[in-house]
Amino acid sequence: MDKSVLRAHCRALRDAMTAKAVASVSEHICARLVEWPILQQAQTVMAYMAFGNEVSLLPLMNQSRDKRWVIPRTEARPEPHLILHLYDPARLVRHRFGMLEPVVSLPVIEPGELDLVLVPGLAFDRRGYRLGFGGGFYDRFLPHVTAGKVGIVAKVLMVEHVPNDRFDQRVDYVASESSISTTIDD
Repeated sequence: MDKSVLRAHCRALRDAMTAKAVASVSEHICARLVEWPILQQAQTVMAYMAFGNEVSLLPLMNQSRDKRWVIPRTEARPEPHLILHLYDPARLVRHRFGMLEPVVSLPVIEPGELDLVLVPGLAFDRRGYRLGFGGGFYDRFLPHVTAGKVGIVAKVLMVEHVPNDRFDQRVDYVASESSISTTIDD
């Protein structure tokens, strides 16, 4: 299946989820993550602010206040990229696409400071390939990260195969409401 067709299909599946279903999936994934030894050992963790029907990590962030939470801010120029900032729930602004992100004045965190990265995606496959919205923000960012990378996705959006090219980046683990699994090689 072509990426654009798969993206439209997965977007429709995700958009059809009720707020109650998204909250339930989010709670289950966060409950799995809070018990996961790799997350328990991590000190500096990159998360994201959920947008639309994305899995929300706020329950995890609220329950694991001992972590140093980092969230990204998107920049389009000179090319799409992410800038990481310390998470401060009182200092978020709405991006023009609608998601919340940190204000520019919050301290910047370098990718090398991260112990774990929780990666949003429209869909993931068992190989760890991610289907995003096509902006390339995470595919440009992830090669600069040596920390473990965890794809966060509702089980219904785990697909057999995400088409990938040489620029697409894989995650090391995929977390859904049913499991946290190590990704497999082809």
